[in-house]
Amino acid sequence: MNCRTRWRALLAAALAPLMLLPATGWAQADPYPSKPVTLVVPFGPGSLTDTLARIVGQRLSPALGQPVVVDNKPGAGGNIGAAHVAGAAKDGTTLLVGPASTNAINPSLYSNLKFDPQRDFTPITNLASVSNVLVVSPEVSARSVKELVQLLDTRKMSYGSGGAGGSQHLSGELFKSLTGKDMLHVPYKGMNPALQDLLAGRVDAMFCNMPVCLPHIRSGKLTPLAVTSGKRSALLPDVPTMQEAGIPNYVVEGWFGLFAPAGTPQAVIDRLNTEVVKILKDPATVQQLQGQGAEPDPGSPKEFAAFVGKEREKWAKVIRDARITLE
Repeated sequence: MNCRTRWRALLAAALAPLMLLPATGWAQADPYPSKPVTLVVPFGPGSLTDTLARIVGQRLSPALGQPVVVDNKPGAGGNIGAAHVAGAAKDGTTLLVGPASTNAINPSLYSNLKFDPQRDFTPITNLASVSNVLVVSPEVSARSVKELVQLLDTRKMSYGSGGAGGSQHLSGELFKSLTGKDMLHVPYKGMNPALQDLLAGRVDAMFCNMPVCLPHIRSGKLTPLAVTSGKRSALLPDVPTMQEAGIPNYVVEGWFGLFAPAGTPQAVIDRLNTEVVKILKDPATVQQLQGQGAEPDPGSPKEFAAFVGKEREKWAKVIRDARITLE
């Protein structure tokens, strides 16, 4: 046996055990996900974003076969948490539960963002939508949007929000733009202090997240004038939409979506979309989300990307017309 033949025989003997492995053995050695998945919430514990993330995460863990943990990274209107995910590994193990503020509003609101929501994220699916409801304090006599508009011709009025640049603030700015009436915006550090001043009559109105104000509406402490969604809410079926109340083209729905860092493999995006959409269509999940005043709203990555793009354009105009800027 010559030298070349001997080396071939030795190589064949060394490789023989590997030939017994399945053809896909190496590819399957590190399937997605191979480690725990983190859902980053850019707001604090107890926020609606946090609640929705925990509802979905609890069901996503068994579907993926890995722990799914929620990591709260609040601050700067959601920008700190969003920036963290934008710079995370592109392997689908760090995801953003992003509301309209971080992925559609903040790009036009902040001049010094450390990330670009359009460039740095890949949309997976919308999770749920939440309507705001225009409510007035017990001190305000208006019982309809029409009566409120008439009051604005005779007196100065204010509306509170959980902070400048949030959906409650911009709901008010859109109202001002479409009615041509002025209202003083009073921003608070969170929804709870704003709500307390509304109940006490220190501010006149609020475009309030439905789950936050619903108990006070049901108790008669706040008067609902209209919901901001495109259709009536099942939670307040007798309350008209803003369009039904006489404000054409007024539609505002808070939404909460799931995003991965841009560059995440398409196979991972598709797997996540499949599992999360399945969860959101489960009757038990639907019931739990509706109990929070949220309506499940899943779809394909392509559909969600188109929706986010339209939302970004819409709020850019509102912010530009109102000359709102934040640092």
